[in-house]
Amino acid sequence: MVTRTELSEAEVDRVFHALATSTRRDILRRTIEREQSVSALASEYEMSFAAVQKHVAVLEAANLIVKRAEGRERLVRANPEMIARARALLARYEELWRSRIARLDDLLAEAPAGRPDNDSTDTARTEQGD
Repeated sequence: MVTRTELSEAEVDRVFHALATSTRRDILRRTIEREQSVSALASEYEMSFAAVQKHVAVLEAANLIVKRAEGRERLVRANPEMIARARALLARYEELWRSRIARLDDLLAEAPAGRPDNDSTDTARTEQGD
């Protein structure tokens, strides 16, 4: 089986949209810890069962969680493969920004060639009677 590591633009959009609210991030955290029924998830929030179902649906559409039926219950668990792919994307962004910051640090650390130091310019003006 070949595992895809790159996320498509549509997948990136769905993942970031899914993680944009604290309730969905909390649902994801709770389903990483253990598989739970949608009812158990809903019992922890001061919102309707239908509202929690909608949050679960957004996470499922982003493939961050997997839902399965067991009898009359719908059980939800985190999808570690998609979480790993999202983490890899964020790691690439981090690497990109760290390299840009390192280049900027290098540029700022270099002494500007051919430009006099401000202190020596001020001293020269004072000596000339400016």
